[in-house]
Amino acid sequence: MPEITRFYGIVIKIFLTREHNPPHFHAVCGEYNAEISIEDGEMLEGDLPLRAQKMIKEWWSLHKDEIAEMWETKTLKKLPPLE
Repeated sequence: MPEITRFYGIVIKIFLTREHNPPHFHAVCGEYNAEISIEDGEMLEGDLPLRAQKMIKEWWSLHKDEIAEMWETKTLKKLPPLE
């Protein structure tokens, strides 16, 4: 699964196929994994520490349009990390 960014020990990945609905990206933080909705930034499945959840939500809010565009166009690109 292609990595689109990483920050503070969190790796964000996305798999761009139509069979991979609902639209989401993956977040990995150590031994924790989660699927995050592209639509609203909420965790669909998995488990993450609260601190990681907050950082991912903040990153998502900055890049949600770009992530949605990637999903729609099936065009992968790197995104900046949370600073």
